[in-house]
Amino acid sequence: MNPSEILSEKEVGLGWHPKRVLLILLIFSIVMMFAAFTSGYIVRRDEGNWREFDLPASLLINSILIALSSASMQWAYFSARKDEIGRVKTAMGITLALGLAFLVGQYYSFGDLVAGNTYFGGADANPSGSFVYVLMGVHAFHLVTGLIFLAVVLKRVLNYQVHSRALLSIGNATLYWHFLGGLWLYLYLFLLLNH
Repeated sequence: MNPSEILSEKEVGLGWHPKRVLLILLIFSIVMMFAAFTSGYIVRRDEGNWREFDLPASLLINSILIALSSASMQWAYFSARKDEIGRVKTAMGITLALGLAFLVGQYYSFGDLVAGNTYFGGADANPSGSFVYVLMGVHAFHLVTGLIFLAVVLKRVLNYQVHSRALLSIGNATLYWHFLGGLWLYLYLFLLLNH
């Protein structure tokens, strides 16, 4: 047996690009963080002194926006696989616009919470409201990182660096964007069911 055969027998991997592995580790860490937040929410709610209030209706609209953005991102990925670069540009532009609309909607949702006397901190604050602000705010932060990621990939698309033989960047962006959409839908349903 020659040395190269010995070496190849010991090399066992996932067959994933290192950037994909890093993305999956990032997603896993975000999942753990939000699992801690939602667990803390349930534990704190059961301790009492918990103010019940209606969630802003704008959160439903935001949920629809993020679901549509996930669909447009998938369209971009499928178009890249077929080398339909014009459609990739269009779909990614739509995804970015819907992502920005979601962030603007979240800003208005914060305003709706304040209008309903639900505050993050201060003398009139309650832990129930504080948790909602934290869940929405930390998700919004990650969505901003997702938008930056999408903008970088869109730049690569405009430079014709994304196509059927170069799908890693758009594949990773699509995975992360679907994750952010799924995370928001989970948070929204969690708040609806546990509020």
